[in-house]
Amino acid sequence: MLRIAEIFTSIQGEGMWLGVPSVFIRVSGCNLRCKWCDTPYASWNPEGPVMSIPDILAAANSNVNHVVLTGGEPMLFDEIVPLAMALKNAGKTITIETAGTVYRDLPCDLISISPKLANSTPTDTAWADRHDDVRWQPLVVRDLIHEYPYQLKFVVQSPDDIPEIDLMLEEIGPVDPQRVMLMAEGRDSVVLNERSNSLLEHAVARNWRLSPRWQIDLFGDTRGT
Repeated sequence: MLRIAEIFTSIQGEGMWLGVPSVFIRVSGCNLRCKWCDTPYASWNPEGPVMSIPDILAAANSNVNHVVLTGGEPMLFDEIVPLAMALKNAGKTITIETAGTVYRDLPCDLISISPKLANSTPTDTAWADRHDDVRWQPLVVRDLIHEYPYQLKFVVQSPDDIPEIDLMLEEIGPVDPQRVMLMAEGRDSVVLNERSNSLLEHAVARNWRLSPRWQIDLFGDTRGT
């Protein structure tokens, strides 16, 4: 059984598989509390029904081949393994979106790891220290990138965040720069474009990618997109 915030079909708006039609299964529950979290209904205030794997599969049934397991933090929950196995047995291509704080052995065609930078630390004093203690787990990230096809997607507010990313990449060892992505933080297209423009030269200098957030451009900051 898993608490599910939402299940919907759209396109992948971020990362290496940008534009791919996808079914999104958003698990509710997270071990982090990013201050800019764009899905608080799956982290700060987890909501949604508790569903069995057969019920999740039925709700996600679609001709679309690609399925994204996202959250919250889907890797927190034991039941994500049999869910991923069931989806793979159904012939689906699976992306798992994770902050990279928990390792699991499960079917995965692309693990999209988004290690959280210091810019994510909440001002809520009840959560700040706990969040900072958990948000960066280099040994877990190292294991994930060694075991799965991966992308590393960093949510960036300004070029001031770049040195922190450099240090993180040094800590986990050799990483293919074309699998490193900068993604501007923001909840509307104007902010995203301004911040993306400020990051462009840094991405080019390091041979990293710059990822858009098409779901914001196409639909705005709305659920189910």
